[in-house]
Amino acid sequence: MTQNTIRLTMSQALVKYLANQYVARDGSENRFFAGVWGIFGHGNVAGVGQALEQYAPELRYYQCRNEQAQVLTSVAYAKHRNRLATFACASSIGPGASNMITGAAVATVNRIPVLILPGDIFAERIQAPVLQQVESEHSQDFSVNDCFKPVSRYWDRINRPEQIITALPEAMRVLTSPADTGAVTLSLPQDIQAYAYDYPADMFEKRVWQIPRNRPDASAIQRAAQWIRESAQPIIVAGGGVHYSDAHDALEDFVARTGIPVTETQAGKGALLYDNPVNLGAAGVTGTEGAIALMSEADLVIGIGTRYSDFTSASNTAFANAGARFININVAEFDAYKNSALPLIGDARVTLEELSAALSDYAVADDYRARAQACNRAWDAEVHRIYNLEHEPMLSQGEVIGMVNTLSGAGDTVLCAAGSMPGDLHKLWRTRDRKGYHLEYGYSTMGYEIAGGLGVKLAEPEREVWVMVGDGSFLMMHTEIVTMVQEGIKVNIIVVDNHGFASIGALSKSVGSDGFGTKYRYRSDSGHLDGETLPIDFAKNCESLGAHVIRARDREEFSRAMAEAKAHQGGPVCIVTEVDRRQRVPGYGAWWDVPVAEVSEMEAVQAARADYEANKDRENYY
Repeated sequence: MTQNTIRLTMSQALVKYLANQYVARDGSENRFFAGVWGIFGHGNVAGVGQALEQYAPELRYYQCRNEQAQVLTSVAYAKHRNRLATFACASSIGPGASNMITGAAVATVNRIPVLILPGDIFAERIQAPVLQQVESEHSQDFSVNDCFKPVSRYWDRINRPEQIITALPEAMRVLTSPADTGAVTLSLPQDIQAYAYDYPADMFEKRVWQIPRNRPDASAIQRAAQWIRESAQPIIVAGGGVHYSDAHDALEDFVARTGIPVTETQAGKGALLYDNPVNLGAAGVTGTEGAIALMSEADLVIGIGTRYSDFTSASNTAFANAGARFININVAEFDAYKNSALPLIGDARVTLEELSAALSDYAVADDYRARAQACNRAWDAEVHRIYNLEHEPMLSQGEVIGMVNTLSGAGDTVLCAAGSMPGDLHKLWRTRDRKGYHLEYGYSTMGYEIAGGLGVKLAEPEREVWVMVGDGSFLMMHTEIVTMVQEGIKVNIIVVDNHGFASIGALSKSVGSDGFGTKYRYRSDSGHLDGETLPIDFAKNCESLGAHVIRARDREEFSRAMAEAKAHQGGPVCIVTEVDRRQRVPGYGAWWDVPVAEVSEMEAVQAARADYEANKDRENYY
């Protein structure tokens, strides 16, 4: 039978296909790709670039300033949309392509769908070596795009125009998979992008990908219910899977009936609102006092949508009860089996609903529930103390967090990624909205913050977004402020100046060094970077990019700046404030495994090594 065909270039067919992909879950349907980010060069301007211009009404093109930033923006957008929508990201060959590798790793580590379309070297090879080509004496079928393989969940190189007929459905299968999603990379040789082919017409019909709510094995549910009934001190570790499966109501109902206390990972924060009586707050290394105590005593740990990173598990010291057992609810078999757990492989929402039904009228003992509630109240009092330190002569970071939290709206979103700020936010932010807290901490990517804030705002334009970024991350990537100006997008950016890498400075001190290489200072006559502080003017920097800028030096000025930022209409707002890096939010007893030099002439390092060896004995295999 003769098939109807349409003659298109490979790039035109690609763009036309992407424009017609939809997803559906729980009866709600939406277009999967919100558009395509791209920077053009000789490796894609005549291919993907031409196709995007031709089909602009069908798939919107967005101009960015940095290839890595476009992927990070897409990650934030997809995360805020619960992985039900994303962007594609296009680049030229060579440095444009390799700039996106970090973004691909962020997407894959965090299980967030992003489609990456790097230009590639000529498939026909007669031109080689072309500008920006990295040659190999071992193979001609080699380019920098091979570097995407270990950080992509699916990777392919399109060496013939008809290959996208089979490659694109495979890419969509991975992008829409609850368990296997992450970065998908399709490398596009620049000559093949411009080749024409007679494509099947039905390839471009609307396709709806159903996002399933997979259910776990029924016998595993019954066994898990029995384990819970047998436990005296169960605890829940709520991860990002609670958000992605929209399991908030199911979790609230589950803990209200059972009284099992909940602690949250960075990705899971907001699974319960901060004032839920059994919400212990942050888990692990950046955990709250109550969470650390109850995690250490728990005889049963119920992980929901978490992969148990070392920050969550405090390098496998958090769960100190020798008899502790694990039940893991996760769509991914890989994560569900961690810690020798009883795996409930399925969607978090339906699994909680079925587990709740199997437990019937089960509840923890009254005194255990009361203890969790007391921990919640005690921690709120500690947060209040830090919010109101009245530190002088300059603000503390905890106070800045407190003012942003207190003066922002209940439905606003705070966003951060790297440095000392994520740990403080994890402990201190009072989450009043399920989407009120957005942290990229799976890869802890410096530079994510401003690009990520743009992504969240694109995902939900009516929501006020407060990006909190340290000076270190700001200097690594701030150029998407220009994109916000270009698109007329308002994001509030709090630039916190602590004169260097404060987080690693503190870590350096904890391992016996003195913040070596972490401060922004001139080189002194001694040869070290210990001279006067560098005179960086972040306010002028932001202003030069087109943002509305406000300086804030104390609590009164910061409060006025918040009011001015909220009232501002159109384009980004930057509030620049200096904080005292020496005034830190305390740790509360959790430990993180960072190896210390086994031998040293420095007494501080020797002392740190002795402390390290004592804590090393606390680590467990489960």
